[in-house]
Amino acid sequence: MANMLVPLDFSDVTARVLAEAARLAQSLDMAVTLVHVAQTESDFVGFEVGPKYIRDDMAEDLREDHAKLHDAQQALAAKGLDVTAMMVPGAPAEKLVEEMARLAPGLVVIGSHGHGALHQLLAGSACQAVLKRATCPVLVVPAGAAG
Repeated sequence: MANMLVPLDFSDVTARVLAEAARLAQSLDMAVTLVHVAQTESDFVGFEVGPKYIRDDMAEDLREDHAKLHDAQQALAAKGLDVTAMMVPGAPAEKLVEEMARLAPGLVVIGSHGHGALHQLLAGSACQAVLKRATCPVLVVPAGAAG
C-alpha cells in the first residue's frame, strides 16, 4: 500500500488538509502518515536553556500539539484509514524534507498559508521546501480554499 505524507501545523488550513487527505487516501487506497514538526526552544532563543517559565510554556505547547495530532489521527482512523502520526522536533522546512526522504511517500498533501513575499523571504516556507525537494506529486491545499 502506498503512503501519503500529510504535514500538519494546526493552522486555519489544517481541517481542509485533513479532509482532502482523507478523501484522497480513501480513493487511492493509501496509508497516511501525519507529521507535525514542533519547533524547539533552541530554535527561538539560541542554544541556551531559557528560563523556567519559557520551558513550562514550551512543554504546554508540546502537550497541546501532541493532543491535536492524536485527535487528527483518531479522526482519520475512524474513517477506516491506516494512519500513523508522529511529532518531530526541529525547523519545519528542514524536517519535512528529511521525512520525505526517509519515508518516500507516493503523495504529499500540505497546506499553504498564502503569506506574502516579505514573509517568504524572512521566514521561509515549509510548503516551498517540500515543493522544491519532492520526488512525488504534491497537493497544496490553499489557505483560502472552501471547506
